Amino acid sequence: MSDSVDVLIVGAGLSGIAAGYYLQTRCPKLSWTIVEARDAIGGTWDLFRYPGVRSDSDMYTLGYRFRPWTGERAIADGAAIRRYIQETARAFGIDRRIRFRQRVRQIAWSTAAARWTVTLEQGSQSRELRCKFLFMCSGYYRYDRGYQPRWEGMGDFAGTIVHPQAWRADLDYSGKRALIIGSGATAVTLAPALAETAAQVTLLQRSPSYIVSMASRDATARRLHRHLPLPLAAALTRWRSLLFQLYFFRRARQKPAETRAELLRQMRAELGADFDIERHFTPRYDPWRQRLCLTPDGELFRAIRAGRVAIATGEIERFVKDGIRLRGGERLPADIIISATGLRMQLLSGIEIVVDGAPIKLGDTLSYKGLMYSGIPNLASAFGYTNASWTLKAELICEYVCRLLNYMRRRGYQQCTPRPAADQQAAEAFIDFSSGYVKRARDSLPKQGTAPPWKVYQNYLKDVLALRYGRLNDGALEFS
Repeated sequence: MSDSVDVLIVGAGLSGIAAGYYLQTRCPKLSWTIVEARDAIGGTWDLFRYPGVRSDSDMYTLGYRFRPWTGERAIADGAAIRRYIQETARAFGIDRRIRFRQRVRQIAWSTAAARWTVTLEQGSQSRELRCKFLFMCSGYYRYDRGYQPRWEGMGDFAGTIVHPQAWRADLDYSGKRALIIGSGATAVTLAPALAETAAQVTLLQRSPSYIVSMASRDATARRLHRHLPLPLAAALTRWRSLLFQLYFFRRARQKPAETRAELLRQMRAELGADFDIERHFTPRYDPWRQRLCLTPDGELFRAIRAGRVAIATGEIERFVKDGIRLRGGERLPADIIISATGLRMQLLSGIEIVVDGAPIKLGDTLSYKGLMYSGIPNLASAFGYTNASWTLKAELICEYVCRLLNYMRRRGYQQCTPRPAADQQAAEAFIDFSSGYVKRARDSLPKQGTAPPWKVYQNYLKDVLALRYGRLNDGALEFS
């Protein structure tokens, strides 16, 4: 690998492979390389191997626009998504540009040289790579470990404790009593999957989440794919799905009481009149203040109705030898405890950022269009939507980065830096969510302003206009 490239992409997951595709098709005169800290393509979909792992949004929008998803299932399992990403990388020769086991530790920008010096570690060895532009596609959370609270008495438990992010391939749960702590997407996925062979599965939640059922196969999409050319069928399916996502999110924010009542009605219909919806499935927050949980074909509800999954709502007092005791005195027996307690958010892989000798804290910056950061030159990052499929926004960011790089090359610019006006205030958190993983990381995340281009919109239509067609030299992006 050359020690100097025009563009360095960090990460070989969904976003990194998209970045490679757009760079080689839209910026053919630029040299680029992907570095990946792990030893495989796939990012999240290679890391997570817990039972039942799957997408929590439809594959017609999670898949790439340039290589539409053609699988039978609209909600796909982790292995299928991993294969899809790997096959995409091979189909376009992107896999030949990836250097594995290369972890970025520090990036240092020099205005005089108009270059980033990137310090990479491979095992015990380190090396430096220089690039003109840095494109971070490394996700939004720590890969080495998830969020693991410490409860009293954890050492007293005689069974096995595991976090889904570090799932052991040799963990045998068949015929065992499994207790899942959590109420988010991972817990909702794990419970019915474990229930297929476990003797008993209990889902323990401190507070409920909204859970919606969605068909794992989209009949309309399959008809379109059978009768229309693939590009047209894929485009129609994609737009149909994303417009519904936009509509539902907007309705939830504008009419939270009505949306809440509708979601609760749906859950009551799934679970029956005798189930205690008020206690176990009535969240304390309005819809879409946290991400909705998806259960394909109502699999979690079916497992509950069949008695294969039990729901417990309450706070943990302590772990005991054979399970957990709640503050109300109830004991929950278990042989295996799965702490599906969330992620540790970490933008830009937690790397050390230095600009002209001065360290930069990401939490002190202002987000520019949701992809660049005030005062940090020649750097963009792919960050997807919180209310829709990640790839929708990631691809728009890839397109924008290519437009920006071509604009700079044509005009002879070497540096571009977002610079907020003196009166631009950091008004809000980067992510407008009340989820625990967002709250825990709030101080380390960039802020957003009150108006474009410093406002982050969770809206694909607005982002299409801003990122695909908007002005590049908008007065907030300084070129030199």
